Amino acid sequence: MLKDNLHNIPLSAPVNVTWEITRRCNLNCKHCLSRDRMNDCASDMTFEECKQFVDDLLACSVFQVNIGGGEPFMREDIWDILAYCHENGMVTCVSTNGSLIDEKAAKRLTAMPLNYIQVSLDGYKKETNDAIRGDGTYDIAMGAIERFTAAGFPHLSINTVVTRVNFRELPYLYALAKKYHAKTRLSRFRPSGNAAAMWDKYHLTKEQTLELAKLLSEYHDIVTGDSFFSITAADRKHLGLNMCGAAKMTCSVSPDGNMYPCAFLQQDDFLVGNVKQEKFIDIWNNAPLLNEFRNLKPTSCGDCERFDTCHGGCPAIAYFLKNDIHAGDPACIVNMGK
Repeated sequence: MLKDNLHNIPLSAPVNVTWEITRRCNLNCKHCLSRDRMNDCASDMTFEECKQFVDDLLACSVFQVNIGGGEPFMREDIWDILAYCHENGMVTCVSTNGSLIDEKAAKRLTAMPLNYIQVSLDGYKKETNDAIRGDGTYDIAMGAIERFTAAGFPHLSINTVVTRVNFRELPYLYALAKKYHAKTRLSRFRPSGNAAAMWDKYHLTKEQTLELAKLLSEYHDIVTGDSFFSITAADRKHLGLNMCGAAKMTCSVSPDGNMYPCAFLQQDDFLVGNVKQEKFIDIWNNAPLLNEFRNLKPTSCGDCERFDTCHGGCPAIAYFLKNDIHAGDPACIVNMGK
């Protein structure tokens, strides 16, 4: 299978690219992966630069672009960018806090068949969500979800970053998503950006991680990213890529065009190029750091009985906690508590 050969046969281009399309945001979430990096961006790419970037992705057959930020809908030209992607056959998935989704916007997005939407909600309870994302954000997100549902939007997900303060609410969030005909999507909490200062307060303990693994085994239609394989049971192995996809299946581009292996490693140490200055495919093929990621073999994980389940887990967590992408995921089920 493709996922079993990725260590030896790198793809000619990523399947999808995460594009932080704007540094502007109207929230300041406590766990935001990119808030500090957004402040360092000189400027967002212009519309013409965005079009050229999309052309470069299309030229190497990238299938999907995942659009985040910042808050994407704070760009006045986001509608033109989405239209340009769709007119050329590019699938988009937009992550939003929902604050700028009125009835008109929901209907307009529903008319875009190649578009997927993720609305961020970090608690079933209002007080849980608002403590993380800010006062009033629960009502804002739920209002957007209701408007998408009323418009008949077909590709809606509710995205939750899993922390120790909300993980026991996940069954209720799952039921909530079902009510609105949406998927439940979980993101793993990593000590990147604003979240670095919140790691001790928000990261799961080993006991909580094992409880989460059991819960996920009961809900196979909950969507999780590749990094979850180091903290979930082997019965989810067939549900997706069971190794880090950075530089193999995906990469990340910031608002000013800087390119990184993944969205959680938007640090100067991991800058591999700028898509305004070089062709995307040239960076993808030639950046030495991307080739290093394609050949990661965590030395601490080779003899682990779970290695075939997760192949070392998330290098970003290893970097932030151990300052070493080769160290193996220190927050995996096996390493926690060592």
